[in-house]
Amino acid sequence: MPSFPKLVVIPVLLLASTLPSRAQLGNLLQAPSTAASPSATDPLGRTTPQSTVLGFLHAAQAGDYSIASQYLQMSSARRQSEGEQLANKLAFVLNQPRAFSGNPRGWSTQPEGTPQEGVALGRQKLGTMSAADVEADLELVRVTDPAAGKIWLISSDTLTKVPELYDQLQARQVENKLPSVLVKHQFAGMALWQWLALLLEVPLAAVLGWAVLAVLEVPVRWWARRRGHVDVANWRSVSGPAWLLAGALVHRILAAYLGMPLLQRHYYFQVTSISLIVGATWIFWRGVRWSLRRVRNRALTHGHAGTGSLMLLGERILKAVVFGVGILAVLGALGFNMSTALAGLGIGGLAIGFGAQQTIANLFGGVSVLADEVFRVGDVCKFGDRTGVVEDIGLRSTRIRTDERTLVAIPNGTVATINLENLSRREKILFKTNLGLRLDTKPDHVRYVLSEVRRLLYSHPKVETTSVRVRLTDVAGSALNVEVVSYILTQDSNEFAAVREDLLLRIMDVLEDSGGGLALPSQTLYLSRDSGLEKEKAETAAKKIAELRDGKQLPFPDFHQEDISSFKGSIEYPQPESAVRKAQGESGKSR
Repeated sequence: MPSFPKLVVIPVLLLASTLPSRAQLGNLLQAPSTAASPSATDPLGRTTPQSTVLGFLHAAQAGDYSIASQYLQMSSARRQSEGEQLANKLAFVLNQPRAFSGNPRGWSTQPEGTPQEGVALGRQKLGTMSAADVEADLELVRVTDPAAGKIWLISSDTLTKVPELYDQLQARQVENKLPSVLVKHQFAGMALWQWLALLLEVPLAAVLGWAVLAVLEVPVRWWARRRGHVDVANWRSVSGPAWLLAGALVHRILAAYLGMPLLQRHYYFQVTSISLIVGATWIFWRGVRWSLRRVRNRALTHGHAGTGSLMLLGERILKAVVFGVGILAVLGALGFNMSTALAGLGIGGLAIGFGAQQTIANLFGGVSVLADEVFRVGDVCKFGDRTGVVEDIGLRSTRIRTDERTLVAIPNGTVATINLENLSRREKILFKTNLGLRLDTKPDHVRYVLSEVRRLLYSHPKVETTSVRVRLTDVAGSALNVEVVSYILTQDSNEFAAVREDLLLRIMDVLEDSGGGLALPSQTLYLSRDSGLEKEKAETAAKKIAELRDGKQLPFPDFHQEDISSFKGSIEYPQPESAVRKAQGESGKSR
């Protein structure tokens, strides 16, 4: 929990800094009314129900009851004789919290008023005044003034009950038991004893708010530990804003017993409403951060880097939304017309959307890339005709490091639409080559090459036997084409290059042992005498094929499955002479 001095100082500074002067408050409250009726000609601003009552309270607070009486519906003669006295009594009744129930923020700011059920047009009920067994509605009526036009006045029906309400309230006044110096002297329209009590309630509310949180912390910790949520048990990250929220609520409850005047009570509720909004927004802000970071850490633990990045993006967006909603709520608590502000935000959003289409496309492209997890940082990918290692996945672009060591930034909108190959996700790599045998190679010599190359691939420990394909594909005008296809069991490109090199060298050995060779390019003219096939080796190869044919073991179209199983791993890789085997201390066959 925060320290006690900080508990006391923060609410006091907040209250002191947010209380405006009487002139500023008057202008702030009058702003909505003026905006609602820009063409009003009444010098007293009685064009709306809200402006009429607030104008009356401002005049009464200033002690100008002659002006205050102009807001009452009565004849000129009666206003001259008893208008000021009646205005004084009405202001007294309205300023008693227990005597009047009404919310100034809910009063109409429209010149025609707001339609109310059971109330005739041209009339508005803004609250109820009561004391003992006397009760009356604060009702306004719209009349036509010869000089000011259509204006709102406090109705004569309400005024008939004011003297009786005043007498009942005077009989129960608390000020009669307080020192006269605290009752008679006022500041900003409120008695000194009320200001003193209001300030003393700040540390008291802070202490009570701290106590409420301390009591609530016990069941929260017990529940979290019982369920195994240790991170929930450590909830102090929200204790500061929760303290502000609890303290503001307690202070509002205590202030209800002070009997503040209606106008000052309206200002006080604005200040405390802002404190409540700040506290609630602060709690929600930290709650969003805590929950999304928890999900992000869990995703990263399970290897879902894309989901983790998406949670980081979501955290930033939600924080911006929470902050924006909090600002709008504060402006609404201050009495600004939020419908106009929201309409302006909508128009501004459309303008921004049209002007930043590409940026928005890149943003949503980044979201889709992170959500699909097509690639992650560190993967080797091919983006169109560019290949490189992914170094960063941002909100606007993805950056890759190419083989030439250049850094390329590709917009996420483009990444989401182009053909993308993730080379790092291969569980095996394709090995494919074509052999062009000489045209004068005999069929049995070709059979020998095919069978030996197949045996080679089946025997190699790094070759997937189920994918081996060695076939004579074409008898072309310049060569006999043999296609060799298989998958190498590795994901590392460097290891694949080494295995491919080993297979090609062994295939060259097979060709040499067959007594034949690769076809020469047809466009090259050799003036030297061609030595042709090596007769001895060619006869040996043909003899071996003859033996296989006689023993009915000819490996065409393929070897028998039992032979394939016996071949597997019979080749040593790396070769016994390899320095790699010596460095690794290997012996025997590599599987």
